[in-house]
Amino acid sequence: MKVTRFMFWLFSMLLLSVKSQASETEVKYNFTRRNYVLIPEGISNNVTILDLSYNQITLNASDTRLLQMYSLLTELYLMENNITALCNSSFSNLFNLEILNICGNSISVIQQGSFVGLNKLKQLFLCQNKILQLNPDTFVPLNNLKVLNLQDNLISLFDAPQLLYLELLTLDGNPWNCTCGLLELQNWLNTSNVTLENESITTCSYPDELKHYSIKSAPFTTECHSKFISTISEDFQSIGNSSFNNSSHNLTWNTEHGPLGKSWAFLVGVVATVLLTSLLIFIAIKCPVWYNILLSYNHHRLEEHEAETYENGLTRNTSSLSQVTDTNSEDTTVIFEQLHAFVVDDDGFIEDRYIDVNEVHEEK
Repeated sequence: MKVTRFMFWLFSMLLLSVKSQASETEVKYNFTRRNYVLIPEGISNNVTILDLSYNQITLNASDTRLLQMYSLLTELYLMENNITALCNSSFSNLFNLEILNICGNSISVIQQGSFVGLNKLKQLFLCQNKILQLNPDTFVPLNNLKVLNLQDNLISLFDAPQLLYLELLTLDGNPWNCTCGLLELQNWLNTSNVTLENESITTCSYPDELKHYSIKSAPFTTECHSKFISTISEDFQSIGNSSFNNSSHNLTWNTEHGPLGKSWAFLVGVVATVLLTSLLIFIAIKCPVWYNILLSYNHHRLEEHEAETYENGLTRNTSSLSQVTDTNSEDTTVIFEQLHAFVVDDDGFIEDRYIDVNEVHEEK
């Protein structure tokens, strides 16, 4: 029993120490409803939570430079200010920021690099602004974003954002145009794990026959589906073209008539064709040379056992010649040439094994 109480006491002490450490590292500054036009100076650099809501801040170049000093910020609140645009690298040095709330402003322009550097951002609130359109690449730097709120803006068309870890998406209060351009977003909402908040009131505003339909379930025409499929095919084809161009060092080719997604097969075919053509050209050039070399080596030096065979055969021929008295001189000459042509000693001298019959008779 005493051991159990001691363990419980130890555990409670550990919790208290963790909470005290968290409270020590968490530094809050609240400047709400102060009518500030600029972000005030003199804020400690170790601030972690900064609330500047309900002021007149425009987030101009001066404010942006000041924000770069607060690299430890984890939460930043700028609701109900006079911000009209988000420029490139507005929050680039806030790499610890996890929550950014800019709702209730007059933002109509969001540049593509506005959220560069916010790699740890988990929640982004852009509700109640005047956003007309958004480039989906704008959200690419937000690798860990889980919550995106675009409620009550002026967005009518929106491509599926490239956010792998997104869990909750709020899109109601926008004048959605449920034509073919919204089919990609609908397919993404139905195939991904993202939850569409307020789905029942996230409805189409155009065309009239689709009003009161949720953008997630609006019935698009067959023509829209065919256009969507052809668009996907073109995208894959362009990806194949670009990858081939990179791998072949600016080697261009036309894939309009090629099979979809087979750029690698085409590349192999081109390489094989080039290699085969080169081989044929090489053979065509080298064949005459090889043929001449083969002809030049048509006569070769006899091996030792072959030479002995020829010598034995020719010896038998000379013994038979001694028995023939009426020998034609032309036959004798042929035999003499055969002896000189084939019987070759190792020392380079020719051993004449034939004795002319006429010379023998003259000596006698």
